[in-house]
Amino acid sequence: MNFFAFQTTKVTPEKPAISIVIPCLDEVRTIAVCVQKARQAFLDLQVSGEIIVADNGSQDGSIEAAENAGARVVSVAASGYGAAIRGGVEQSQGSFIIMGDGDDSYNFLEIKPFIESWKAGADFVMGNRFKGGIDKDAMPFLHRYLGNPVLSFIGRLFFQNHFRDFHCGMRGFTREAFDKMKLTTAGMEFASEMVVKASLLNLPSAEVPVHLYKDGRGRPPHLNTWTDGWRHLRFLLLFSPRWLFFYPGLTFVFLGLLFSSLLLRSVIPFQSIRLDVSTLLYSNGLVLVGSQMIAFYIMSQAFARREGLSIQSGISLNWFTLEKGLILAGSFIIFGMWLSFTALHYWELQNFGPLNPQIVLRKVIPAVTSILLGFQVATFSFFMSFLQIRKS
Repeated sequence: MNFFAFQTTKVTPEKPAISIVIPCLDEVRTIAVCVQKARQAFLDLQVSGEIIVADNGSQDGSIEAAENAGARVVSVAASGYGAAIRGGVEQSQGSFIIMGDGDDSYNFLEIKPFIESWKAGADFVMGNRFKGGIDKDAMPFLHRYLGNPVLSFIGRLFFQNHFRDFHCGMRGFTREAFDKMKLTTAGMEFASEMVVKASLLNLPSAEVPVHLYKDGRGRPPHLNTWTDGWRHLRFLLLFSPRWLFFYPGLTFVFLGLLFSSLLLRSVIPFQSIRLDVSTLLYSNGLVLVGSQMIAFYIMSQAFARREGLSIQSGISLNWFTLEKGLILAGSFIIFGMWLSFTALHYWELQNFGPLNPQIVLRKVIPAVTSILLGFQVATFSFFMSFLQIRKS
């Protein structure tokens, strides 16, 4: 016997197979339609299900409209798209949860591919609006041709997944997958957090076509193009220290060492200009900045492992000890001091008089860089040792 949990107060003994969670903030014009379509989908597919509207403070009658249409409304006090979804999912009972917006831009009559993917073994099912079709004026131009494609590409590059629409608002996941992801964000970046953590956890996943319709809200969207776009990008960077710190740092160190090695020998002519000791100073600065970024990458890995955070995996840290770090730091400092003494000796040979900057700076600049790098490695080593202290 099929079960439909459309009542708002009646407690039923049978657990639903599917939960549909709809976040809601002043969607009175469309929320009832969304609920009715979800109910009809359960009937058409002959599956047991419940419909939960996660209300985020509606003042326009959305709560009453959703209840009258047959949904169970749960109130979520914390504001934000992500907070509403989390609150609704936490109150749901289904083994498989499908989420979708309450503005009628997604048709809940079209949830069959999500359920089929779940039954085929997927724990996480993403919708793809670019495959399913986008109605005219359903998605702003910047979102369709810049924001979504660029952020989705960055997400695939950073986290090695196959999802081509990171921000599709219709997606499905199992209860176990939701618990494993340990989602925390409250705003629109919740959409990225879910895909990122599903990728980091290597959850069995699938992507299905979803049609995006022009919404029926009759008011401006809650989404802010630039602010929320930055929040998505920021989240992708923070959960990928390899791309935030390591790759840029490695590039800076490589370029700095390359130009330094060439400039230590002689001037580099470039068309009508000559690259000399001033460029040497900047190239040494690149080495320092790059090495600091690599150190931040290693520390972020140590901190994440210490705190049990799910971020992009990195290099093994088993090789590191405080003693090894201090030996390396001491080597840099000793080398820098040796270069400094050679510069001092050169000055002595000139009877401590005026010096040729092109000669002396080729000794002084790398000397100072090496000493600074040594102290940088030493402080990094002590901080790493602090991070590796096991919590009681």
